[in-house]
Amino acid sequence: MNERTTKSAELKNSSTLVAFPVTPPVKGKLDPKRWLIAGAASLLVVAIAAAAWWAFVQPSTIHYVSVPVAKGAVTRTVTATGTVNPELTIIVGTAVSGIIRELNCDYNTQVKKGQICAKIDPRPYQSVVDENSANLAVAKAQLVKDQANLTYAKLALGRAATLLPTHAVSQDAYDSAKSTYDQALAQIAFDEATVQQRQASLDAAQVNLDYTDIASPVDGTVVSRNVTMGQTVAASFQTPTLFLIATDLTKMEVDANVSESDIGGIKLGNKATFTVDAYAKRTFEGTVTQVRQSPQTVQNVVTYDIVISVNNSDLTLMPGMTAASRIVVDQRNDVIRVPNQALRYVPSAVAGAVQPGHEQIWVLRDENPVSIPVVTGLDDESFTEIVSGDAKPGDWVVTAEQTATAKKAVTPRLGL
Repeated sequence: MNERTTKSAELKNSSTLVAFPVTPPVKGKLDPKRWLIAGAASLLVVAIAAAAWWAFVQPSTIHYVSVPVAKGAVTRTVTATGTVNPELTIIVGTAVSGIIRELNCDYNTQVKKGQICAKIDPRPYQSVVDENSANLAVAKAQLVKDQANLTYAKLALGRAATLLPTHAVSQDAYDSAKSTYDQALAQIAFDEATVQQRQASLDAAQVNLDYTDIASPVDGTVVSRNVTMGQTVAASFQTPTLFLIATDLTKMEVDANVSESDIGGIKLGNKATFTVDAYAKRTFEGTVTQVRQSPQTVQNVVTYDIVISVNNSDLTLMPGMTAASRIVVDQRNDVIRVPNQALRYVPSAVAGAVQPGHEQIWVLRDENPVSIPVVTGLDDESFTEIVSGDAKPGDWVVTAEQTATAKKAVTPRLGL
């Protein structure tokens, strides 16, 4: 009989049920190759199931990550970005317009007070001085002439006054002499005022002439030059900036912008540290010397400017450097502290039973975590101060836990 039938061979274990179709050999013939393949497949399934069961039933072990409780400093800081600038920078401009005729100062030039850094062509202003000087001379000459007239008018009035009682002169002649004398007096007053006016015009012209010499108002260092030889500068509406002179580069300051959420904790005298990109491995120290009341609003973000003074005796810092600042707003020294992760850790076995709002840490006792209520104080980015609680230096506080199997499950391999 040539009918073909199919039987199912079932392999059953604790977690897997697999069925393989098995074709019996034709009556009268044996197929050893098919029986060998079926047997190998059955052994592979059994081995995989046994390995899965072995990995599943192995007990797990919890490893606790812990650090010792110790004493140290807890420092709260505020970060801000600012710019390094000299403490006092003088803007040197010009009050008159003209062509730059001489240029005696350049970048990094050490200048003294009164030193001429540039000179504007003085010829137009010199001509105005000469004109006003001539006008003053004319006014003075006119004053001398009128003074002579006053002297004559005074003598004529005196003679008329003497002859009037004898009727040698008429009353009209006397009145005419008196009028001439009064007019001479008034002319003298007018001439004196004219002389003062011409003198003032001459002084103003001389001031403008003096302004053609661009002099340094202080001792310092030229940090910027914005003018070249032959350039025409115009001072009609706004004084142009020709030079920037830093009075003392050994004293620098950092102008930093602090957000309104952090400005409340910053006070005068707070210590600060900052770094610059040019010296990434060096930390500079300074002191907050100003907390300016003027707010700056950019895209609805309000910041306030603070000034950090720093000693730059070695001239390392240069104007314009970007400073990443950290201002110390509060600090506790030699206090018991724990990592911030310790206050956030809760064992997985009791995670649901812990009441929120209660501060506690977990300390290892006989290799098991034990809860200790604590009262915390100051905290920073890394540590939190423990004000009270049964935690002391030398205890091991738990910060995390790791779960691992006691033995590593190995998956057997069956070679065919």
